[in-house]
Amino acid sequence: MTTQPKEPLLRMAKRDSISPRAAWGIRAAAFLLALITGGLLLLLLGHNPITVYSAMISGAWGSPTVARETVKIAVPLLITSIGISLAFRMKFWNIGAEGQILVGAIAAGWFGLFTATIFPKIPLVLLMMASSMILGGLYGLLPAICKAKWGTNETLFTLMLNYIALAFVKYLMNGPWKAPGSSYPKIAMLAPGARLTKVLGVHWGWILALVLVVVSYVYITRTKQGYEIAVVGESANTARYAGIRVGRVMCRTMFLSGALCGLVGMLQFAGADYTLTEGTAGGVGFTAITVAWLSKMNPFGMLVVSVFIAMLERGSNTIQTNFKIPASASDLIIGIILFFMLGCEFFITYKLIPRRKEEHHA
Repeated sequence: MTTQPKEPLLRMAKRDSISPRAAWGIRAAAFLLALITGGLLLLLLGHNPITVYSAMISGAWGSPTVARETVKIAVPLLITSIGISLAFRMKFWNIGAEGQILVGAIAAGWFGLFTATIFPKIPLVLLMMASSMILGGLYGLLPAICKAKWGTNETLFTLMLNYIALAFVKYLMNGPWKAPGSSYPKIAMLAPGARLTKVLGVHWGWILALVLVVVSYVYITRTKQGYEIAVVGESANTARYAGIRVGRVMCRTMFLSGALCGLVGMLQFAGADYTLTEGTAGGVGFTAITVAWLSKMNPFGMLVVSVFIAMLERGSNTIQTNFKIPASASDLIIGIILFFMLGCEFFITYKLIPRRKEEHHA
């Protein structure tokens, strides 16, 4: 005699729909729970949570100087998240933004370091921009070609390309680009005349980032290419049936994705760091994945989330200094907030259904 398997105590089901008000209510509850959980950690460390949270906000926006630093953190995060979201929309998991940022910085570095005395500033900056976008795009194109032709796993492919780019930066630091006379492996600083001009105290990359928000939104919602990306993301077979050349769309989109990430490398090199190091990408490529998912791939949402995460990162530096909170603990607070914000999206998309009472007592 066979017995029927019992229904689980809780089962998961996708919601048919949820009102915007309910969705934002879930997000607000998640944010409140994140603050409470982080507050408990701060209490264990012997600090007043309200005081620490206030210091985080003040450390990010309390003066024009710190506000500019917050914007500097948000700019690369925003542009990178726009770039990888293009690939994510067609279910191509580009985890290689770190490597694409680095190769973009390498391309910009070659022109910035070795041709600054040849070209005037404006042509030089344009060359750095173009070269960073082309090399970053080609670096993103490589896994797309292999995926289209041989069905390779793009997640592993793009991830491994990060390490190749990082190893090449280390080679340049210890070899051909090593600063003359330096006993330490480092690359020379970019000449002041080749650095990006500041607008309101921050390099003009923030203006470019805002323009890209609008352009990318129009691209994905109002153009044929944006429509093709959406169709390929829904179903590659359906796209082929509709006459869309999936391989071409994949390669074109990944080139754009890599180009935007490469552009970030140029902005970091010529606008923020003024040199090339192992930390030029600074984890931006991975954090941008969180930005893209939290914003539901919406460029305007990415703007808000990028600024929010930049505020958390800048604020965490402040509380480390003011309250002597260890870096690991401040990073944990940021992680708790992001974990709750990401987790709440699950409850917006799915619902948990308890086992029916009659089955529970059977």
